Order: sequence, then C-alpha cells, then structure tokens
Amino acid sequence: MCNKAMIAVVDNDESVRMALDSLLRSSGYTVRTYAGAHEFLFSDGPDVTSCLISDIQMPEMDGIRMYEELAAMGIHIPVIFITGNPDAQRPPGIGTREPIAFLPKPFATDKLLASIETALERHN
Repeated sequence: MCNKAMIAVVDNDESVRMALDSLLRSSGYTVRTYAGAHEFLFSDGPDVTSCLISDIQMPEMDGIRMYEELAAMGIHIPVIFITGNPDAQRPPGIGTREPIAFLPKPFATDKLLASIETALERHN
C-alpha cells in the first residue's frame, strides 16, 4: 500500500510520536511528526496535511486550541484526538466540524487506522 496523503502527528511525547510514525509508515502512509502545536502551526504542515492526529494535553497550546486556531485560519483538516488522560471528555466540534475520533491511550491499532481512513475519505 502506498498512500500519498500526509498524516501529521502532533504530540509532545517523543515515544508516542516515534511509535505512531513507525506504525503509520509501516501501514503505507506518509507521515510528519511535530513536538507541539506551535511547531505544526508555524510550518507548512497545515497546508499539506490530509489527516491530523493530535494529543489533547500539551504544554503551551493544547490540541483543542490548535484545532480552533486552524478553524480560525480557514483550514479544515480532519482531526483524530488522542489523550493519555482517562478522565478526559470528548472535545466538542468547532463550528460544524466534529473530530473524526477521540481515542484514549492506549488505543487499538485497528481503531486508529479505521479512523484515519474515515478522515481521508472526508478530506477528499
């Protein structure tokens, strides 16, 4: 499988970024990883990303705020939120956009991959 769609992973935990990078590349996706929301927002990432996987809780700017910033910029990337907080509530939609999925860590690989396929269908 070779997929030209760009998957962006935004998570401040390097081990999570590395694990997702490896999983997604082995599944045939093109992947870019970012250590935080600002790093993603101030790169070409928003312009080239087809699906965004973002941790909710990150220092400086959390994933939900990043999602709001993208919406304010007129950028509509399907997002999959992940979180290590078992008590976290599913984030609300921004405007009319709902997150594709909300996956508490650790999550099942097949659930993540199915969510990515849904995101890519919605992006196209």
